[in-house]
Amino acid sequence: MSSHTPNKKPRQANKVEHALESFIFKGRWLLAPFFVGLLFAVVLLLIKFFKQLYLMGIATFTATNQELLVGILTLVDTALLAGLLLIITFSGYENFVSKLNIDNHEDRPSWMGKVGFSGLKMKLISAIVAISAVELLKVFINSGAYPSDELLWKVTIHVTFVMSGVLFALTDYLNSKTQSH
Repeated sequence: MSSHTPNKKPRQANKVEHALESFIFKGRWLLAPFFVGLLFAVVLLLIKFFKQLYLMGIATFTATNQELLVGILTLVDTALLAGLLLIITFSGYENFVSKLNIDNHEDRPSWMGKVGFSGLKMKLISAIVAISAVELLKVFINSGAYPSDELLWKVTIHVTFVMSGVLFALTDYLNSKTQSH
């Protein structure tokens, strides 16, 4: 038999393999509803933000400085969380589903299309640490309202987030120094 005679079994296997790989690749679209859901969560945060702003506006003349500060920190916390959800939505969609074809829109964030999984992980942990810090600051402002063991737990959780961020950054640094990973 000549070496140029085509073998039908490998060709048939290649078709099956290609069909399977194509099916798996198209499965990435199953993630799209998750990202749409995250955008809906941003809308819910927007509603919560304006509700808090409205309540602060009403209480401006009767609230203490401490109460206003906690209200402002709640607004900051909500804005940070909404930003985090947008980062996850944009980066996750572009990394796992499809590129966002919005051309070179003037308002396109500079990091869009450039954040890989490692960068997304670092942005995520950074935002979590920032949100945790704001929450911890709110607790310290009202520290008299919390039992000491609850304060200790909140500080411990925040330190855990910070240490996790440092370990993620160290891991990414070490991975960037290896030849292949």
